[in-house]
Amino acid sequence: MEVTIELSVGARQWPAGMAPIKSEYLIGDPFISQRDVPDDDAAEGKTSNLPKKRAAEESAGADDHVESTLAQSDLKPGEGEEPDVGNEEPAAKKQRIPASERRRLAKEKRKEQKGANKARKFARVQDEVALCHGASRGEGCIDGDGCRFSHDIPHYLSIKAADLTFPSKESLSTSEPFVSPPEREPLSESQSSINKASACPNFACSGKCQSGFKCRYLGSHVELQESKTGDTFKLVKDEEKYDQLRNDNLELNFPSSGLQKALRTHKYPFSIADAYINELSRLTNEDKSGQPIEPPLEAPRKTDDIDPEAQKDTPDVPLRASEKKRLRWQGMSYLAPLTTVGNLPFRRLCAGFGAQITCSEMALSQSLLQGANSEWSLVRRHPSEKTFGVQIAGSKVPQLVRTAEILANEFGPKNGRERAQIDFVDVNCGCPIDMVFKTGAGSALLDNHNKLGRILIGMSRALGEVPLTIKVRTGIKDGRNTSHKLMPRLARWGVNAFTIHGRTRQQRYSKFADWDYIKECVETLRASTEDDDLPTIPIFGGGDVYSAEQYWTNVEQTGVDGIMVGRGALIKPWIFTEIAERREWDISSRERLDMIRQYAEYGLNHWGSDTMGVNNTRRFLCEALSFTYRYVPIGVLERLPGKINERPPAYRGRDELGKSC
Repeated sequence: MEVTIELSVGARQWPAGMAPIKSEYLIGDPFISQRDVPDDDAAEGKTSNLPKKRAAEESAGADDHVESTLAQSDLKPGEGEEPDVGNEEPAAKKQRIPASERRRLAKEKRKEQKGANKARKFARVQDEVALCHGASRGEGCIDGDGCRFSHDIPHYLSIKAADLTFPSKESLSTSEPFVSPPEREPLSESQSSINKASACPNFACSGKCQSGFKCRYLGSHVELQESKTGDTFKLVKDEEKYDQLRNDNLELNFPSSGLQKALRTHKYPFSIADAYINELSRLTNEDKSGQPIEPPLEAPRKTDDIDPEAQKDTPDVPLRASEKKRLRWQGMSYLAPLTTVGNLPFRRLCAGFGAQITCSEMALSQSLLQGANSEWSLVRRHPSEKTFGVQIAGSKVPQLVRTAEILANEFGPKNGRERAQIDFVDVNCGCPIDMVFKTGAGSALLDNHNKLGRILIGMSRALGEVPLTIKVRTGIKDGRNTSHKLMPRLARWGVNAFTIHGRTRQQRYSKFADWDYIKECVETLRASTEDDDLPTIPIFGGGDVYSAEQYWTNVEQTGVDGIMVGRGALIKPWIFTEIAERREWDISSRERLDMIRQYAEYGLNHWGSDTMGVNNTRRFLCEALSFTYRYVPIGVLERLPGKINERPPAYRGRDELGKSC
């Protein structure tokens, strides 16, 4: 059904999917035929500039493409077109393809073109001269004569690119040029590329820059020492600030020394996981009926039954789910785990706006077991993340159970390391992407309850005191919601919290989230835990939440303990402040610009301020801006709150900065 809202002037109505902009901010008439739109996809070798197609995609508010005229425009001659009436040459006339075949070809063509920016390739950007890591930090080289990198600091600085400038909050304004950098102050005549007015975010937050001489903001933490034998350079360290602030800003959850090497060489001991896998094999072999069985949960034994031989060193008896630490998440806000865009700088930004629960990007269990650096970097945590979990995905019982044991040993409460801690581990049973689904992981597990049960029971045992959570969708195919069948089993399988996204895998974002079904799942889960006399476990919903009003309305109507916010946080990270204060925040354009500045600062803290770190920060900042640009200020809307699927017609901002962004 098409939702419409009347304009304040005239009798015209707003079509569904179009944000209702106040008449004083409109540019032209949005109801007249669409203006020519620049082809913003030309750089990727594709176009999606046809008006009907763009309107359909934007009204859906999704990344997935829908039926459009583009498919026919890319078909071969004679496909999807009526034959030319004026053509009197039957011999030259091509055979007409049946309509069903045309639809199939069009669908395949759309599938090939589906997904944004598939043609992108990220080149490795680095300095012209590869400087030794130890020498760059002023610590000396540990490899001696065998080091293959440069140690000539003056030569490196002579060809190094000029220092960049990082703006302060005070340098931002709502009028052009919007950002006012300080005047350059060359370090010396011979070193004009080093700018003393440059401010290094890493040095400012902790008193020391780990990038050393490689830093693109070197002027803020280097001194020139002139002598007769030649100029030398010395890195500056603020000892007092470093001692005071390093624990507040340095990241946590680095793997222990030797862990990744032990994993690569298959020398890491998996006592709990291997015992569980052996138990599964034994139970399967003993099952005469051939029916899949669930391994029993561990039950406490009487003291009199314990054999003296059992007093020897053996793996600890796994905790039952009821003995684990309970997750008291009711009323807390939860930032969804988001692949690529849900990186540490973005989570840190959202934590500053009030996000109380955060989760890492999805890590693949197989890659973690192989000791991949890229995968273990996803486990890192910032001190501002008060409740933090690690999300993993996989399709095989041994992989996931072993990964759980590693995480418990490395980051559990008994790991013995002060700066290594996770609060829960989440199993991703909702990932819809083909690469994951085809391996049997992600949402594919929703159709294999027996395997899922084995995974969850084994992981719960291996995690010990670390709580286990699970994230699912309503099902795999449209019209076939199946997640309610899992509800009675979750608590018995050792799950300590549950999150459900109100869409199927097939649906993606083409329809609104089904909150009625989420309510049904909540009621089923609550009833099952009460019948089994088990502790109540938190259940979070998710889908389409874009305002505080929508958030609290869904909480009250469905009975969920909270809502996991994903796309809403990508478009407006300050949504967590709105949720906490139960209001709609008419954030100014200057505040939004400062938010971008904060993201850049956090990115340099995380990826580093050298050439590679700067370019990584630029890349992921652009990823973030691909969502935040969709925000429509609530001050220009005719009705509140805004909706996540609405796209505005051409309009002007309320100040010069607002007009530019």
